[in-house]
Amino acid sequence: MSSETAGQWDRFDSRTERRSGNATPWPARGRHTCTVSQYLDLPAPIGLAHRGGWPADASGRIRPELENTELAFQHAIDLGYRYLETDVHTTRDGALLAFHDSTLDRATDRTGTIGELPYAEVAEARVGGQEPIPLLEDLLGNWPGARFNIDLKADGSLDPLLRTLRRTRAWHRVCVGSFSQRRLDRARRLFERPVATSCGPVDVARLRLASVARVLRPMARRGVTCVQIPLRSHGVPLVTRDVLTTAHALGMQVHVWTINDPALMRRLLDAGVDGIVSDDVYALRRVLSQYGAWEGGEFPGKGNGPEPGSPDTRGTSGPSPAPGSTEQQ
Repeated sequence: MSSETAGQWDRFDSRTERRSGNATPWPARGRHTCTVSQYLDLPAPIGLAHRGGWPADASGRIRPELENTELAFQHAIDLGYRYLETDVHTTRDGALLAFHDSTLDRATDRTGTIGELPYAEVAEARVGGQEPIPLLEDLLGNWPGARFNIDLKADGSLDPLLRTLRRTRAWHRVCVGSFSQRRLDRARRLFERPVATSCGPVDVARLRLASVARVLRPMARRGVTCVQIPLRSHGVPLVTRDVLTTAHALGMQVHVWTINDPALMRRLLDAGVDGIVSDDVYALRRVLSQYGAWEGGEFPGKGNGPEPGSPDTRGTSGPSPAPGSTEQQ
């Protein structure tokens, strides 16, 4: 999936209530908070660094190939991000990795299916030929003040996730989602503490139906903490005025992925979305700052270094698919 652009959203934009001025502070109507856990206890709108975002090296060159690495997450933390998005897969012997693909082939210098390999072998792989694949537990431990949005990629990762949350006691600062409704519903049943969850495909369908039939609204809220969706799925618009109104009426935030176009970020904020997931962590921070909505800052964790300068030359390739609930990656 490629990133959305402002021009692709004209149809929805014509139906939304727009506010003028990039520097207009975010209105109170956008501050929908989560009552299930502390995950969404920071003011909205929020910025989420997709797979840690695109990090910059010492020369200022953007390195999109270093996704889901400690380097990428640290870079986002240094920029002031408090919400980090990642994915999880599990090795044959139960190690829970922050990694998007089911195989090592695309993102690392090794090959093989993660679920068929022991951790000792996977640990030798280097993302982008440079960085090791991190364990989710290490990410939660390194940045205890960060919130993690976790895309549960495979059935075999649920039990390791439960064990990781028990050991780290991070129940309150994660939000779990999945493209599999069955997997997500099972996770909701097995969580031992309140845990924020986003929408699965069926949840999204319920919300869209509820947006045109008020009588269905109670069904749309069932088990869902926040709505995390793309602009459209299979050609069907998901981020509409009615969907936003319905989600907010039910006390749910709406986060949209994966948005790398600053103009589209602004139009989404004008429309009333509560969060944006982006690879371009510089652009998203700049836009949120223009809206008076940047709440970023340092917090206890690993290596709180100085904020790097925004690079002048990005030279990035197109983004890969983002977290969510309606479109296979």
